[in-house]
Amino acid sequence: MITQIGIVAGEIWSLLEEYGDMFLTELMERIKEQNLEIKKEVVLMSLGWLAREGHLIVRDDNGGYTICLKD
Repeated sequence: MITQIGIVAGEIWSLLEEYGDMFLTELMERIKEQNLEIKKEVVLMSLGWLAREGHLIVRDDNGGYTICLKD
């Protein structure tokens, strides 16, 4: 499972580098557009890992969450 979380974290990183900051819902849509069969829970675990490692910031924006890479 740790390997899958790491792979998904890499996919998230790539999407954020390519498209910039995005809402969590938009990130989930982009993952689906790439035909990645990834469970929502794994995406959330990957985001948590990246946030804990200090690689991204998660902001609460009026009920939605904005995800951005840390400079």
